[in-house]
Amino acid sequence: MPAEGWLHLYVFNRSRVLLVALALVTASGFSAACGSGGTGGTGGTGTAAAVPAGPTTVTITLVTHDAFAVTESLLSEFAERTGITIKIAATGDAGDVVNRAALTAGNPEGDVLFGVDNTLLSRAVQAGVFEPYESPAAAGESPALKIGTGGVVTPIDYGDVCVNLDDEWFAAHNLPEPTSLAELANPRYKGLLVVENPATSSPGLAFLLATVARFGAAGYQDYWRSLRANDVLVENDWTSAYEGQFTSGGKGSRPMVVSYASSPPAEIVYAAAPKPLKPSTSVLTDGCFRQVEYAGVLAGTKNQAAARTVVDWLLSPQFQADVPLSMFVFPAIVSTPLPDVFVRFAAKPTRPLTMDPAVVDHNRSAWIDAWDQVTLR
Repeated sequence: MPAEGWLHLYVFNRSRVLLVALALVTASGFSAACGSGGTGGTGGTGTAAAVPAGPTTVTITLVTHDAFAVTESLLSEFAERTGITIKIAATGDAGDVVNRAALTAGNPEGDVLFGVDNTLLSRAVQAGVFEPYESPAAAGESPALKIGTGGVVTPIDYGDVCVNLDDEWFAAHNLPEPTSLAELANPRYKGLLVVENPATSSPGLAFLLATVARFGAAGYQDYWRSLRANDVLVENDWTSAYEGQFTSGGKGSRPMVVSYASSPPAEIVYAAAPKPLKPSTSVLTDGCFRQVEYAGVLAGTKNQAAARTVVDWLLSPQFQADVPLSMFVFPAIVSTPLPDVFVRFAAKPTRPLTMDPAVVDHNRSAWIDAWDQVTLR
């Protein structure tokens, strides 16, 4: 997406471009790390092409969104092991990243792209952004994460966009919390919900898609009419909604906000000492929309083999274990252990709503335009 949405509140304040020091390894070590199938190799399972003896290094630019985060020691360790330095170039939210990549398809600004999600994937694929590559490590993922990828990109993480509730506010006002998406239109919740604009926000788009998936292409507009009648508030981005209008995340007056299933554990992690024993917020697990983030080799890269190695690294046990507390999403590899705070407090929707990326791409503009007419005009 994340992604204006992958929790700006919870991502460390870091520079837009991280560059770890170059690490020197022997030429044979670099060849082994890069594996097969890349430029300069023989492909398949054959032996990599010979390279001159001596130190060998390469820099791979990882193009991503502003919410990307990784423990920096992992970058250093990867460079020492492979001779590949990863330069991280954040270029805006997920939509910005995909738009720039589409404009430069075949002559990319980097080598690997991370952060295109299932609401934008078909647009990127049709624009020729990626050279097809699915990491062999993806065998350890749920097949559901690969729907619509066609082997072009590799799923790296996933998260669920859900309505978050301020439990303390509801308790103080002696008001029962809603238990379904449909209930948000109940007059008892008038003036309590804030959402993000799907035209400008990744979680806002995901929530719109949730309503289409739940109520159908013929019924979602009526649902939004009922939300408008119930005084729903629309903000342009997640930060304005969560930090500005949500009663728990900011100083607002709205105790319900479109956010993430992983927002409650982040509340604990970033709380000042003494930390609370449990979050003050919870998640409405009905009507959550699952977002999947992918990584892919950019078509036209001059460093195909090394780029593939970076994609493989994004599914390594080390990176996957780092994902929950760095970006507050779930790792794609099923066997990855989760931190205790995730196990205890992250919501796990049993039946998240999903949609084929091709269907999203075909209908996105029309659905947003109709939403705009119903909700804002």
